[in-house]
Amino acid sequence: MDKEKENSTQSGHDNSDDEDKMARKLSSTSIVSEDGGDDDDEKRAILLGPQIALKEQLEMDKDDESLRKWKEQLLGSVDLNDVGEVLEPNVEFQALTILSSDRDDLVLPIPFVPDSKGFAFALKDGCRYRLKFSFTVTNNIVSGLRYTNTVWKAGVRVENNKVMLGTFSPQKEPYTYELEEETTPSGFLARGSYSAKTKFVDDDGKCYLDMNYYFEIRKDWPN
Repeated sequence: MDKEKENSTQSGHDNSDDEDKMARKLSSTSIVSEDGGDDDDEKRAILLGPQIALKEQLEMDKDDESLRKWKEQLLGSVDLNDVGEVLEPNVEFQALTILSSDRDDLVLPIPFVPDSKGFAFALKDGCRYRLKFSFTVTNNIVSGLRYTNTVWKAGVRVENNKVMLGTFSPQKEPYTYELEEETTPSGFLARGSYSAKTKFVDDDGKCYLDMNYYFEIRKDWPN
């Protein structure tokens, strides 16, 4: 069965009209293809306006008290000496953590390192689990960071998961984002090898992570 989910959640930041003022250069909006294919994130672009270096953004509208306070809230403790004049934001993913009450947390550095069978990780069938990503943002604000994950078994797509993470400002400490709980399929037919493609793309269509990998669903957790 093909399962397709669409989540729209934020990481403590509001996507308001003010964000569009702050974080755009040749920015694009999504026009999703009607066929709902796997390449929805590779979309046509509508020119919205120029992106601006973070230091310049802070100087803009400085006489607008409400906008100034909103910027301070969004940017938090950003050290502008570390930001410089770079226009393009940069997002680097450090690790994926698999959280389950059935076992200790499994921390997987990104990119994944497959085992001797070529699997990035293994899950127990019928288990409840969550995925948690850790990542850093540098240079500029990243707007509308979106996670997509597509899974196939024996060449048939069985899951297409899409989550809007939100807008994130640069900071030295890594962000963490925990997805909603999921349950692996159970039973003999559900076990075996799966292939997957995970992507993180922002509102401008810039891709920060695009990785293909294999994982396994087993009767029991691996040792």
